[in-house]
Amino acid sequence: MSQTRNGAHDGDEDESSTAGRIAAMAHETVDQVASIAGQAEQQVRGAATQVAEQTEELRDQATKMAKRRVKQARKYVEQNPLLAAGIAFAAGVVIRSLLRR
Repeated sequence: MSQTRNGAHDGDEDESSTAGRIAAMAHETVDQVASIAGQAEQQVRGAATQVAEQTEELRDQATKMAKRRVKQARKYVEQNPLLAAGIAFAAGVVIRSLLRR
């Protein structure tokens, strides 16, 4: 290795430039990974929001359906009180016999 005017060796310059290039490549790679991770995070957040909205919609539909069924059952009982009482009595007998076993 030959010595330059400032006392540094030529090999030292090669090593420092190589280290600089490697550091620059590492920084570029980290930046690319950070960008990809940011995009992935946005996609996951978007998917989570979509799932939450769909879940809320399904819950609302289930609630409406349940209310409709209760209304239908109430109307049936009002129109057929004796039959409804007989069905309730029979269901009670069946449940009691199952619980006694």
